[in-house]
Amino acid sequence: MDSSAPLDPTPAAPPAADAPPADVVARLQAELPGRVDVSAAALEAARADRSGHRSPAAPLAVVRARTVEDVQAACRIAHGTRTPLVTRGAGTGLAGGAVAGAGEIVLDMTAMDRILEVSPADRVAVVEPGILNGALNAALAEHGLWWAPDPASKDISTVGGNIAMNAGGLLCAKYGVTREAVLGLDVVLADGTLLRLGHRTVKGVTGYDLVALMIGSEGTLGVIVGATLALRPAVRGVPVTLGGFFPDVVAGAAAAEAITGAGHVPALMELMDEATLAAVRAHAGPERGAALPESGAFLLVQADGAGAEADGEAMAALMRTHGGDVTVTVDPAEGEALMALRRTAFPALERLGTPLVEDVAVPRSRMAEMFARIREIEARTGVAIPTTAHAGDGNLHPILLFGAAAQVGGAAEDAASIPADVWEAARELFRAGLELGGTLTGEHGVGLLKRAFLRDELGDAQHDLQQRIKAVFDPHGILNPGKVFTP
Repeated sequence: MDSSAPLDPTPAAPPAADAPPADVVARLQAELPGRVDVSAAALEAARADRSGHRSPAAPLAVVRARTVEDVQAACRIAHGTRTPLVTRGAGTGLAGGAVAGAGEIVLDMTAMDRILEVSPADRVAVVEPGILNGALNAALAEHGLWWAPDPASKDISTVGGNIAMNAGGLLCAKYGVTREAVLGLDVVLADGTLLRLGHRTVKGVTGYDLVALMIGSEGTLGVIVGATLALRPAVRGVPVTLGGFFPDVVAGAAAAEAITGAGHVPALMELMDEATLAAVRAHAGPERGAALPESGAFLLVQADGAGAEADGEAMAALMRTHGGDVTVTVDPAEGEALMALRRTAFPALERLGTPLVEDVAVPRSRMAEMFARIREIEARTGVAIPTTAHAGDGNLHPILLFGAAAQVGGAAEDAASIPADVWEAARELFRAGLELGGTLTGEHGVGLLKRAFLRDELGDAQHDLQQRIKAVFDPHGILNPGKVFTP
């Protein structure tokens, strides 16, 4: 990885359009009456997501699609006029993938939020992309079913956005990422062509797996307008929750590695380092914070399903062997109190500074090494990097803090406001993750933030092949230009 290469989070200049912007907007308004929003508030909102990136200028218009036909019309106009088009859901992304700028059309999918079908017999649901994760699972609960992807933003993030980013979450170690829970997709290509990809069946191996290709493509290959989702029966029984306090995060990481190495598959396993636990203690206040240890790290583990109690006790024994002070509970209130420690980590850290949330994943056996590398980067750069991890799958979230405490929304006002030493620390994090056999991003995606380093992970041949694949789907390069690949 070239440490001298600039880390440029600014969106690229879009491809030159073949029609004046005013003509493009007029065509959209003529073909999509009542769907086109050019208000200052709408255009301003589309300039940013939760990554902290903000484009230098506002887009042309926001098209609020309500039907597949709306999406096709917007794509045909964008394709015909060579106007860039950025698909957007709830705007909860953390890599700048839904940021729109000058000369671009924003295709807002949040109004397409219906559940079209739930089939308990087939264990599938057919949905539109704008439905929220939490709303979907609330509806599925009536059928004794659920959709497993479980990002922390599930109450405010859309299913379509989850699919576009191949989102992860707390339950990935046992139940997999989004890719494992999608059977089929309806996709509109850049020229307005509608494709129905995949199958409704559990098995299906005809042709290339274009569903898998589309998942995680970050809006660069097509627009997802429908999804056939693979469901699971609701988990039965009472979960067993374990909270372990360790002398340091290395001991906590060793305990997590011992749990997976012994063949256990916890429903979730979350690790907070010393700095994060200290922030949670301070955030909790004198009364509640006094119940937490004055120093150390925290490992949260939960077992569910058949055999959860025996599995929980066995995992607790491993945690104690590695120096953990462990609480085991089947009481919902006590379990919720332990879960709350993990959920309050990000709000607690926001009180200390503005966060740049990173997302690297390493093999589970090297997680402790990655924590050690983070400490080295902190010492060398002087940047505070409290870190949490989805310890069950080796996905770490180093949170680089700078400046004053964040405002509501938890991100920098714009990428330009992030100091150079923070970007340098981020660069070193990426390098460390790759050197340990990991990846630049486990669940947040590439977007703007990591495009400069994509070639370092993929290599020249694969990087170039992926760009040729994009050109097949999007020959004029109008879909989310400047994202994923460095211009």
